[in-house]
Formats: sequence, structure tokens, C-alpha cells
Amino acid sequence: MAEFNYDLVVIGAGPGGYEAAFDAVKYGMKVAVIEKDRVGGTCLNRGCVPTKTIMRSSELAKEAREGAKIGVNAADVKVDLDAVRARKDEVLDTLREGIETGLAKAKIDLLHGLALVKDEHTVSYTDREGESHEVTGKFILIATGGNPFIPPIPGAELEGVMDSTELLEQGGTPFDDFVIIGGGVIGVEFATVYNGFGSHVTVVEALDRLIPTVDKELARSLKMSLQKDGIDVLTKCPVVRIEQADGRLAVVYTEKDEEKSIPADAVLMAVGRRSDVPSLLSEQLQHLAGERGRLAVNEHYQSASPSIYGIGDAIGGIELAHTATAEGRNAVAHMNGQEPPIRMETVPTCIYSVPEIASVGISADEAKEQGIEIITKKYAMGANGKTVLEDLGRGTIKLIADADSHILLGAQLMCGRATDLVGELALAISNKLTLEDVASTIHPHPTFVEAIAEAAR
Repeated sequence: MAEFNYDLVVIGAGPGGYEAAFDAVKYGMKVAVIEKDRVGGTCLNRGCVPTKTIMRSSELAKEAREGAKIGVNAADVKVDLDAVRARKDEVLDTLREGIETGLAKAKIDLLHGLALVKDEHTVSYTDREGESHEVTGKFILIATGGNPFIPPIPGAELEGVMDSTELLEQGGTPFDDFVIIGGGVIGVEFATVYNGFGSHVTVVEALDRLIPTVDKELARSLKMSLQKDGIDVLTKCPVVRIEQADGRLAVVYTEKDEEKSIPADAVLMAVGRRSDVPSLLSEQLQHLAGERGRLAVNEHYQSASPSIYGIGDAIGGIELAHTATAEGRNAVAHMNGQEPPIRMETVPTCIYSVPEIASVGISADEAKEQGIEIITKKYAMGANGKTVLEDLGRGTIKLIADADSHILLGAQLMCGRATDLVGELALAISNKLTLEDVASTIHPHPTFVEAIAEAAR
């Protein structure tokens, strides 16, 4: 009789968890995945996919209203919110079904319930009927993602103040005045969606710029782009409270030590996410939780207990779906004594604003901090034929390369289709290609991607 029920027990069926499970099967491991809700995790159910699905409807509505400038007159454009919500649900159902089919085909046991890691090899879970079960695994992988963080702002509990999960459940219902607290990725993307649906949107950010993780130049350009589209952007304006006023909400903030307020029909809290790892660990394993409640791991995603690994939001770092997937694959490789198959030094970041923003590698500011001599190449997308004919506005591609070798070190893009273009640059940086390597490769015309070759010249 085997010592354990499974070789690997994965907690969380998001992109980090289920992809790790698929890789584990390829190593010959017997695998179970425990999921408390629906497969797909935060990205599919409460994040990237539903947001982008609703955003697509918002984009089309905006394009239709502005179609006259390219010869298409669409009178009285209306958004059928019931149809928008129905399409969102259809997309999610289709993708969930694909994941569940893949798990079944790979003979991975999908167990539904709320998990608790009892010891180094034992996981208990409570199913939907309230019954408790227990499984054992040679290895345990915690891939549970996180939850929206609600800061301790007075009035955050008022009706009409929502987190991103609650907002998505409404499926894009527009508000006359919509205030978003937080100018990070989530805040900017929802600002874009609701602006497209016709809401008056205000973004309030405590820091001095939007999305502090991106290149400063791009952050400035993003702010101007949002403002050009009619979105009010307030930076260096910390929120102090939310009040009820005249049957509506009022968001009170400080600007240069002066209190001001904005009226709102709804408020979105978009100030980040928090790991729920401590709730997954038994009392005897609480020591594994490190800073901010995340699982503390080494470079192999292994905790202080060698049989317990963690990835994704559960460990912090770059909290993106594709990062969690890569971490999961590398963790499973380590469990099997193999070298990591994925290079983690080159992680693309994508922001689905208008225009889109994408970056990979280091920025010019980061290169300066590291003492690296660089050269910078820029290309204005106003000269790109596909960008002009699709009326995607202004944009820029910026490439950062080592001054001596010309090896590509980083790229920052703010333009139409930036999130698709960044993949080629990630490949180039990962393989230490030079500007000349990129420029000498024939790119098709007319396309967006040919702008990368132009930027490298």
C-alpha cells in the first residue's frame, strides 16, 4: 500500500494550480486538486477574464459612438447590459468547462471543498455538504491566490462601496458618477471599462502617479490619455473617509492639506489584494506564514517544511496569472529533481487600458539604479500603418539595451495591441538578442509587430 494517497495535492485550481497539476502528471505523479469554489481561480472567475470580456463590450460601444470619423455612423448606440452579462457568463463557463475536461482527461482528481493543511503531508477539506474529508500527499502545493484588500477607511462598509469581485457581479452597470480609490492596474482597467459605458469616472490615488510599477514616462502618458478620454485623475490625494450625503456617497480626500470631496453613486476599492494563507494552515504550521501573511518560500518555491510549496499570490512577488503558472511548473520540476523549465527573470506585465501598456525586463530608471550603461531606442506608433488605419491613436515603443553589447534588456510599450506585442520582446530579452538581431529579422507589413523592428533600428 502506498504511503500517501497522492504524490501531489494542489490547493487551488487557478492557472498556477491546474497548470502545475498538468505538469506533475507528465512526471508520472498521481495528483489531486482541491478547489473551494470554481476552477479557474481569481483570473478566470473574478479578475482578468471577466474584466476583459466586459471591456470588449465597452470598447465596441465606444468605437461605435466614435465611428463617424472613419465613415461609420451608428445612431443611438445602446448597451444591453443583460446581454453583456450573459456573454461574460458564457465565456467563463466555456473556459471552466475546458479546464475541468483537461483535468479529467489527465486523470487528475478534482476535489471540491475548503482546504486546511494539517501537517507536512495531510490536507483536510470540507465539501459543499459540510462533510469533512482527508487526503495525504508526498508534496503539497498552495496555489490559492488572494482576496481584494479593503483598507481601514471610515465608511468603507457603506452600501455602494464595492470591491472588484462585487463590481464584476454587476456586469458593467453604469453609474452617473463612479469613484475608484486606487490608481493601480485594477483601478485603471475598471476606469477604462466604465468610461466606455458612459459613466463619469474619477480615479483617486494616494501616490504621486498611477501604477508605480511601470516606467515613469508611461505613467505620465497614461494619466494624460485617461484625462483626454474624460476620466478625472487625482494623484497625491489620500482618501480619508467615505460619507453619505444627499442620498449619495461622498469620497473625502486631502489635496495639499486641504479636505475636498467628490460625489459618487458607487465607489470601487481597488488598492490591491491580500493572501489568505494563514487560514489554510493548521496551528502547528502557522510559522510557515511570513510577511503580510504570505507563505515564506525559497528560490524553489519550497517553504520551511520541505514537502510544502507555494506559488502565485500566496507567496507575493509579481502577482500575475502567467507568473503563477511559471512558478507552478518550476516548483513541480524541483519536486522531481529537475531543473526549472521556465526562466523567471523575464516576466511581461500587461495593463488593459486605452491604449494598452506592456513592459518586460528593466526600465531606464532601473538600469540607472543598477549602474548599467544603456542606450534607448524609441518608435512613435503614429508612423505605424496598422495603428493609423485602425485609428488607435498615439503610442510609443521604448527599447532599453546595453550600451556596449546592444543586448536587449527591457521594453516598455504604450500603444494599441501592446499586450500582444510584448511577447516577442520577452522572447528576445530571454534569449539575449541584440537590437541588431531584432532589426535584421523581417517582420510582415502592415502589422503592429513590424514596429518592434523599426524601434530596434
